[in-house]
Amino acid sequence: MAKKKFNDLSDLGGFVFSTNQEEDFSEYIEETEENILPEDQNLEAHFSNKGRGGKTVTIITGFIGSETELKGLAKLLKTKCSVGGSVKDGEIIIQGNHRDKIMAILKKEGYKVKRVGG
Repeated sequence: MAKKKFNDLSDLGGFVFSTNQEEDFSEYIEETEENILPEDQNLEAHFSNKGRGGKTVTIITGFIGSETELKGLAKLLKTKCSVGGSVKDGEIIIQGNHRDKIMAILKKEGYKVKRVGG
């Protein structure tokens, strides 16, 4: 693996280093979303087959949190249902019509889940 060669400081991507301990860098720190407890989240379980070549999927929307937490929840649901799926645009997409099973899993995890659609 070859080492990356830096031509100037801009190649570091805006990295700032200072030995001044009195300097306040708080304005440069990125704001992160607070962790919202599962019982404070209102998720929706949708059933859809539009735009997927007739394949049915269960879509979970309304999750508030980081992308990592969303992917972790998606992995839990995929594992419990023994199916595939993905995370796209802040939604969890699970292959097949597993809405009732997914709702039971999410309620057991402490989430508020609402059934949307037929």
